[in-house]
Amino acid sequence: MFNRPRRSMQEYEKQQLAGPFPDELVLRSEAALGVGNNPISDSSYHGSDSLAVIEEVIHRAYLNKLVGEEGLRIVECIPGEEITDERLAELTGISLNTVRRTLYLLYEHRLAIYRRKRDPDSGWLTYLWQLCPENFDKALESEARRLLRKLEERLVYEKENIFYACTEGCARFVFDEASDANFVCPFCQGSLEYMENAKVVEAIEKQIKDLKACL
Repeated sequence: MFNRPRRSMQEYEKQQLAGPFPDELVLRSEAALGVGNNPISDSSYHGSDSLAVIEEVIHRAYLNKLVGEEGLRIVECIPGEEITDERLAELTGISLNTVRRTLYLLYEHRLAIYRRKRDPDSGWLTYLWQLCPENFDKALESEARRLLRKLEERLVYEKENIFYACTEGCARFVFDEASDANFVCPFCQGSLEYMENAKVVEAIEKQIKDLKACL
C-alpha cells in the first residue's frame, strides 16, 4: 500500500487544480492565479487589480524558471541605469559567480545587455549591465500565451471528465480510474465518492478571461 498524507475533503477540494500538468512553472502560476488556496476570483480582487496580480505572477514565474530564486532577487535589484556585477553582488549579498551567471543567462535570452569599460590606469575591464525592458515584454507575452494554452487544456480536461475523490483526501480520479479500482482508493483503501467540479471549472474560466485581458 502506498502512503500519502491524509487531507480533509475540504482541503482536497481547494487543491483540485494542482495538476495534472507536470510543468512546475504552470503549477506555480496556476496556484498563484487562483487555482489553489488563494483565488483571484475572491472578492478582494477586482478589475485592474486582478490584471496587475496576473502580470506580476507571470513575470516572477518566468524569471524564477529562467534564473531561479537567487536570480530573481538579483533581477529585482537591477536599477534602470547601468550597474556592475560587483555592485549587484554587494546589494544582494549573493556571490559574484552567481550574479555573473544570472546576468549571462539574461544576456543569452536577450533580456540584458552589457558594455565594457576599460580603466585607463589599470587596464582592467569593467562590465556595465542593464536590463532590456522591451524584450521582457515580448518574453512575458509569450509566457502568458503558453500559460493560457495550458489553462484551456485544463478546462477541457475538467469539462470532459467525471471525478471521484477519496473520502480521506488522498487523491482525485476520473470515472474510469475509479471504476477500475471498484471505487476504492488505491492508497488508503478508503471509499471514492463523486466530486462536483463546477467551482473548479468556474475558477479556470475566470483565470482564462483575466489572462486574455492581459494580452
